[in-house]
Amino acid sequence: MMNSQGVAPPGAVEARALTVERGDRTVLRSLDFTVEPGRITGLLGPSGCGKSTLMRAVVGTQAKVGGTLDVLGLPAGHPALRPRVGYVTQAPSVYSDLTVRQNLDYFAAVLLPGRAHRDSRRETVTRVIQDVDLTTRADALAGNLSGGQLSRVSLAVALLGTPELLVLDEPTVGLDPVLRRDLWNLFHTLAADRGTTILVSSHVMDEAERCHRLLLMREGTVLAADTPDALRTRTGSATIEEAFLHLVDEAAATARKEATR
Repeated sequence: MMNSQGVAPPGAVEARALTVERGDRTVLRSLDFTVEPGRITGLLGPSGCGKSTLMRAVVGTQAKVGGTLDVLGLPAGHPALRPRVGYVTQAPSVYSDLTVRQNLDYFAAVLLPGRAHRDSRRETVTRVIQDVDLTTRADALAGNLSGGQLSRVSLAVALLGTPELLVLDEPTVGLDPVLRRDLWNLFHTLAADRGTTILVSSHVMDEAERCHRLLLMREGTVLAADTPDALRTRTGSATIEEAFLHLVDEAAATARKEATR
């Protein structure tokens, strides 16, 4: 995508030779990729391929990160990024002995401190409860919610600060098809209406079709980065799952050739 001067805008996330070491093991291997602003980028791959590690690196909570990783024009983890980046982990990060609204009131006070924000905090809490469709459960204790509802509370917390970048680690795992559909509709609304950049991971290949762009990962590497249509065309595949398997076979064949040289 080009701007009016014919120059591609900077990516919301720019990684160059990104590497993560854990002990004597290399978890991410010299990754190069760009996450386009205002779009939904899907990070897809099997469990254990490095998706969560990559997301932790993006939000600045991962140790032993090498290479270059810029987020919204700043180095990943820069203090100025805290109010600009929302992060939802796989494990819900809420207090089980507080209600949904009390949890959100608490986190809103942390994210939006000061007397000037007091009235706007109430409005913001009401808005995010509506965004994640928990209005009827707003006064329920978090400890009494289902796993899917807890995930939506965590998402609501991330939305309190109206983040420019939303990083979501497998947010739809364990949800029924209706809730999955509703969450994806919300993601598209955030991207289209608010310009939010969304980086969302999944190991469910059919969710790839809901993304504007994909990063396909395996064993700590990025196999491909492109739109779903382009990946299917490039590999001559009918589905993203077929395209992924084609790319895995292609990478394996390349590795075998290099090993015999």
